[in-house]
Amino acid sequence: MNAALLGFDLLRPAWSIALVAAPVVLLLGFLGLAARARARAKLVSARHAPRFLPRYSDNRARLRVVFGTLALLFLALGLIGPVRGYTLRDVQRKGLDLVVCVDTSRSMLVQDVKPDRLTRAKREVVGLLEKLRGDRAALLAFAGDVREVAPLTHDRATLAAFVNALNTDENLRGGTDLGVALEKALSLFDGRTGAHEAIVLLTDGEDLEKRGLEVAKTAKERGIRVYVVGMGTQEGAKIPDEGGRGFVKDETGREVVSALDGTSLAEIANLTGGAYLSVQNSPIPLEELFDKRIARLEGRDLVAGKERIPHDRFQWALVAALAFLLAEFALRERRFWEPRVDAPAVPPAGSLPARPKSASDARTPELVP
Repeated sequence: MNAALLGFDLLRPAWSIALVAAPVVLLLGFLGLAARARARAKLVSARHAPRFLPRYSDNRARLRVVFGTLALLFLALGLIGPVRGYTLRDVQRKGLDLVVCVDTSRSMLVQDVKPDRLTRAKREVVGLLEKLRGDRAALLAFAGDVREVAPLTHDRATLAAFVNALNTDENLRGGTDLGVALEKALSLFDGRTGAHEAIVLLTDGEDLEKRGLEVAKTAKERGIRVYVVGMGTQEGAKIPDEGGRGFVKDETGREVVSALDGTSLAEIANLTGGAYLSVQNSPIPLEELFDKRIARLEGRDLVAGKERIPHDRFQWALVAALAFLLAEFALRERRFWEPRVDAPAVPPAGSLPARPKSASDARTPELVP
């Protein structure tokens, strides 16, 4: 609500387009009156119009159009919600604490997922952020090391900006260390019951050294669930090199193919009571996990404070609209009385008008007895 009109804030400014209807109706109304006037002129001249339409009033017809337009204008004002005054109300919101861990190792540039694994992972996280209501989220980026990109926060817009800026160039160590990512994620929680906390892990790596599984046992002891999204396909693809002109090769000179093996990832998720899903099995795996699993976790009171409740004064506009509408219905284009018209003078009773003499009478002499 960032718009204002005549000192009123607007609760629904998007409906301001409805105000355009009033001048349109006013224009159409006066055009209609002009057309009626032209039609009357074809039937009777203006000089004889008072005799044929003795009680018709052009001013009343115009006033009816104005009243109808004002009624429509105030209806539009009520629709956009004029606000005058606020009430402060105590409010408490329930939500979850989520730590999102995004794999930024070089294998995330593989294009077996279009356009590539990392870009797809960032889209998944942004889609998750759009679903959060009262929840806090933190963002970690990891490869062989882990970086805290953002702590737990309600600021979804800033988190989305950080997610879109993730890349593989800031990694200090190569590889994919799931254990270090999960350890850092656990450290961001405040130590309360894990019923309100969860870790979201997006990666294409396997837990080869089983460090991720060991940390997952700690998460299970704290009651914190881990939800894993596998980024990649079982067929896999080659890993682009740093120059982008070729592909990464192993010690023997053969090009490395990175394929997703979700066995160890599913083991981590299942151990903690979470769930595993890959992009190969779902078009929107992270949003699906949130809707079916994460959103059903018990939330806790995260925010306690005051909320401003606007006073919608749409009733004022509706009362004015009703008044003008009733006035338009009550007003008629015909007067209840006929206008006074001065009649010609009438001669006194018993008197006859003098008969004019004809030319023959003038020539005939008067006879005298």
